[in-house]
Amino acid sequence: MFVVTGATGNVGRPLVQALAATGARVRATSRGISAADVPERVEYTRADLADPESLRPVFDTADALFLHNGGPSAHLLSPQDILDAAKAGGVGRVVLLSSQAVATRPRSASHGATAGSIEKAVQQSGMAWTILRPAGFHSNAYAWAESVRTRRTIAAPFADIGLPTIDPDDIAEVAAATLLADGHAGQIYELTGPALTTPRQRAEAIADALGEPVRFLEQTRDEARAQMLQFMPEPVVETTLTILGEPTPAEQRISPDIEHVLHRAPRTFADWAQRHTAAFR
Repeated sequence: MFVVTGATGNVGRPLVQALAATGARVRATSRGISAADVPERVEYTRADLADPESLRPVFDTADALFLHNGGPSAHLLSPQDILDAAKAGGVGRVVLLSSQAVATRPRSASHGATAGSIEKAVQQSGMAWTILRPAGFHSNAYAWAESVRTRRTIAAPFADIGLPTIDPDDIAEVAAATLLADGHAGQIYELTGPALTTPRQRAEAIADALGEPVRFLEQTRDEARAQMLQFMPEPVVETTLTILGEPTPAEQRISPDIEHVLHRAPRTFADWAQRHTAAFR
């Protein structure tokens, strides 16, 4: 039995589908999950990683766990409590969705330091573990969806600074591979896309996918900061803007790990845009 946390998210949803397609038993969980969120014959259980009582039935009779760290704004129960509950339920293998920032921003409390503490708990859990450290997601472009739909406009800072963003479906495929096959225990995989892309280039890719012009407007850092503060805590905003505007060489590095695990190249942002045009129409 595979337990997938964050099962309605950009990584969890395709992971549930990938595991279910193999015929494996899957238990999908998130706070608001329903039958409409999962394929047929997949169990689903509502649970909150910040609520220890809700976790007990999730891990019962489970063998392996995909643990989503929740991102920099998340509020989790102590990772040790989650892992203890998993072990008590029978889990012997855990795949953790962590963050590239553990290596690139280890002293950032909002990014690397928090994710690093969860990694440490997983590594010391006594279970077989694999850690996935993705770069930023292609799907972060959903933040532009409303302005594209209504005004055919995208506004973003740092127009010509590139980062190797990654398709969440690729993360899900790597997670499925590490859960289903041996040989990944004790490994840390850094997951990136196949090339650096800039905000301006991503806007062009969305326009190409739509077959219509999309106007790009470069924001100042202060303009972007004011917009992001509407839905993100200030420390998260400041570190995120620094990554976007002043990435380190490590944050711009193209990792070979997806090709190593999946035996194919990562998907491009243009490919992601073609598959998700409905969000921008």
